Amino acid sequence: MKSVQNIIFYFLVILSFIQCKKETKIESTIAVSKNEIQYAKGFEIYKHPGFSILKITNSWPEAAAIFTYILQEKNGIIPDSLKQFTVIPIPIKSIVVTSTTHIPALELLGVENTLKGFPSTDYISSEKTRKLIDAGKVREVGVNENLNTEILIDMKPEVIVSFGLNNSNPTLDNLQKSGLKVMLNGDWTEQSPLGRAEWIKFFGAIYGLDSKANTIFSEIVATYNSTLALAKKATTKPTVLSGAMYQEQWYVPQGESWAALFLKDAQSQYLWSKTKGTGSLSVPFEIVLEKAKNADFWIAPGDFSSLKQMSDSNPHYNQFASFKNKKVYSYAVNKGAKGGIIYFEWSSTRPDLVLKDLITIFHPELLPNHKLFFFQKLK
Repeated sequence: MKSVQNIIFYFLVILSFIQCKKETKIESTIAVSKNEIQYAKGFEIYKHPGFSILKITNSWPEAAAIFTYILQEKNGIIPDSLKQFTVIPIPIKSIVVTSTTHIPALELLGVENTLKGFPSTDYISSEKTRKLIDAGKVREVGVNENLNTEILIDMKPEVIVSFGLNNSNPTLDNLQKSGLKVMLNGDWTEQSPLGRAEWIKFFGAIYGLDSKANTIFSEIVATYNSTLALAKKATTKPTVLSGAMYQEQWYVPQGESWAALFLKDAQSQYLWSKTKGTGSLSVPFEIVLEKAKNADFWIAPGDFSSLKQMSDSNPHYNQFASFKNKKVYSYAVNKGAKGGIIYFEWSSTRPDLVLKDLITIFHPELLPNHKLFFFQKLK
């Protein structure tokens, strides 16, 4: 799955910052309602007559701050105790998003035409949204580290959806001071496959399409769970290596990470599954070679798209049995028209397809008719 170089690449192309009002105690006069979110740990939605309360509870790893947004329906009355928070009239009709992981939700909800701006549009791989870009309907708004304030103020999108890596978020301060609505989205912090996919409900809420988002997500859950049940019929558990070298170190997904959980659900023996943590682990090459030299499969070897490219980069890769036996599978082969990697864009929203791919690789007899979607065998 994702090695550290992929994570660094990912953040470089989608990095942006945001500053929102921190949550204070909400008056008890507001009726108690049930949190609509089941799997995700990073956000909550509470429905009330005329409005919803959307809380971002884990905007970055170990975040202490909670960010609250009030989604106001037409003619909805907002209690005075909630007016201290950012109030967003819904359904919104124009948006700027800053991560490619946000694009699938817009498309699945059928609101991609409301996308007005994106930083570094070349990274968007989806054909549907690329047509909008090519038609000039989606403007470049700079890069996430340096968003073009003048363009965004001129565009006046109803909402800018961004994310932060810590509590220092100066980049979008001026936009908020100019009256633009900025929302935090922490989908990338989720570690469970279904938890990350559930963030489609975030977009469903701001577009007033909760029912549609719930239906889409329920279908993904059903497919994932039925595929998971099928995987349990496997009679073998092949050993798996992941990651690649980066600056003299090999980075592998830690055992509690999003990537490692997929390997577990696909009934494989990921060789670093016992490690603690949700990020990447730095391991000396010699240790990796000793432990994984005879691994059956090699999944996600960085951004390489061919075996030759791998061996040209590092001849030591030839020492692994999975390389020699041509059992190396990469997500970097399938790219959009401008080079954006489809896996980075769609895997969060469609974990069911990720799981199907891995089961097809490890246990092809269980899914004989599945055509690989994200991962491809390197040639």
